Amino acid sequence: METTGQNIGNAISERLRSLRTRSGLTLDELATRSGVSRAMISRIERAEASPTAALLARLSEALGLSLSAFFADDEPAASPLSRRADQRLWRDPHTGYIRRSVSPPATPSRVDIVEVDFPPHARVSFPPRAESRVMTQHVWLFEGVLEMVFEGVTYTLHPGDCLYMDIGDAFDFHNPSDRPARYAVVLDRGR
Repeated sequence: METTGQNIGNAISERLRSLRTRSGLTLDELATRSGVSRAMISRIERAEASPTAALLARLSEALGLSLSAFFADDEPAASPLSRRADQRLWRDPHTGYIRRSVSPPATPSRVDIVEVDFPPHARVSFPPRAESRVMTQHVWLFEGVLEMVFEGVTYTLHPGDCLYMDIGDAFDFHNPSDRPARYAVVLDRGR
């Protein structure tokens, strides 16, 4: 599903409201857990605002989900095979990066695989999240150059390089070049 423009706004709006309600959380409770203001959550649920990748990650984590799980259907997986044409896409409204959920949806695996096309000079920063200390990720670069700032150290990744980190730590993704970067994030939701 290519999700862009109003389509993505409505899909995120409906999904966030559904997940929050199913979790039995009020707007205030989700705001407290995520560190996102009640007003912003309300605007997202009414499809009046498009969340950035960092903001959506904070909301997902507060709901106990990875970003991949946030975008996954609630229905049981029809197949253990995830065909490229059926994989969900999401474009970050701030940077324009495109996130493809590669893993077959609704499997019992703790691992999610995501492919990212990251525009030239784009930067995304994720604040520390204590609740996410059980989740880890590997960032595996296929094309371009990627700078990762993690635990106060800047790592410059080149094609084939892979960086491991805890999701709960603050980190930055930055493409310092004039060419897009393409990489995979292999996310483990529990140790």
